[in-house]
Amino acid sequence: MKLLKKPFAYASIFGLLLTGGFSYSLLKTFVLSQAMTSVSATNTTSSAATSPTNVSTTDTSYTDDNIQINLETITTNDTTVYVADIHVSSSDYLKTALAQNTYGTNITAKTSETASSNNAILAVNGDYYGANASGYVIRNGTIYRDTIRDNADFGDLAIYADGSFKIIKETEVTAQELVDDGVVNLLAFGPALIENGQIAVDTSTEVGRAMASNPRSAIGIIDENHYIIVVADGRTEESQGLSLYQMAEVLKEYDAQTAYNLDGGGSSTLYFNGQVINNPTTNGNTISEREVSDIVYIGY
Repeated sequence: MKLLKKPFAYASIFGLLLTGGFSYSLLKTFVLSQAMTSVSATNTTSSAATSPTNVSTTDTSYTDDNIQINLETITTNDTTVYVADIHVSSSDYLKTALAQNTYGTNITAKTSETASSNNAILAVNGDYYGANASGYVIRNGTIYRDTIRDNADFGDLAIYADGSFKIIKETEVTAQELVDDGVVNLLAFGPALIENGQIAVDTSTEVGRAMASNPRSAIGIIDENHYIIVVADGRTEESQGLSLYQMAEVLKEYDAQTAYNLDGGGSSTLYFNGQVINNPTTNGNTISEREVSDIVYIGY
């Protein structure tokens, strides 16, 4: 029996190391923060004015010399949906920001916190790049990650310096080629909801194992310097949530030519004029913001 003690001990040690390694891997992926690069709070290449002039605001609108936003709340499919119609004089006012102005692993903050720290007028959660270990990350013309993501078939939303939108596939173009071609921001979640003015998903399309009815966030372009951001509440008694197809229907109704699904569920958050407008929730029991990696916003 004594001869069995060493092999048993070695096996026990190996098992502990294996378990510890797996646990650390999970912690590193989902919990432990690791800052890699500090970034500028705003797009430093912007030629836009540094502060707004002739500002006029209401609970549902914002207007100045360069930005006009009108917020509408509608009900469809037993769901409360917030629609922000956005006109800007220049694409410089369509921006992105990373939580804590830092690129890294599990660097997060509430959408409202990142929006406030960047003086955003309107903001929505982004693609939550930090929840994935792969996938292109391009912000303000800088490449932070250039590895192809697992669900690359969903496509990415490329936002160009002239403000135009295009759906791209990471398997068909490199991150550097995108930047060389004028891409300043890239969002990698998806899928595309509208392409060439037509709905690009069907009634069975879904993200992973997500439920059909969910809180949703999406961004689209209607015309030059004319954008739309849509956020749907969900998972509550008051608001059921939308399927991807239903979200696409809303965007098509507002004449979006290209529209893209952002991170949804508990991440879906719409910030406007200094406050959260929707009711973000993960499970429907508590209305509270989830901390996320990044935002898309309108501001200076």
